Amino acid sequence: MSSSVYKINKGINQSIVFKGLKAQYIWYLGAGVLVLMVLFASMYIAGVPSLLCIALIGIAGTLLVVRVYKMSHKYGEYGMMKALARRQLPSAIKCYGRSVFFWNK
Repeated sequence: MSSSVYKINKGINQSIVFKGLKAQYIWYLGAGVLVLMVLFASMYIAGVPSLLCIALIGIAGTLLVVRVYKMSHKYGEYGMMKALARRQLPSAIKCYGRSVFFWNK
């Protein structure tokens, strides 16, 4: 029997999966929660009413969780890195001279 309440599936040479989130998306969700906590604290210290702070952070937290799960299911473990790399590739390479094809410049 496991002493942990949460089950983290990790096989040999497999990425970490936690409640349906894969690999780096666990870190994205954790970072987003930390940002929301800092935002809540700063709004509360600034004097924004408590219920408004809770409502705004609750809505933002819900959107964060939905967005991260959506990205995790859409891209998978490495898909987002591949999509970002694909955007950086040029659509065409233009060469206006023949000097590129000569070894001796």
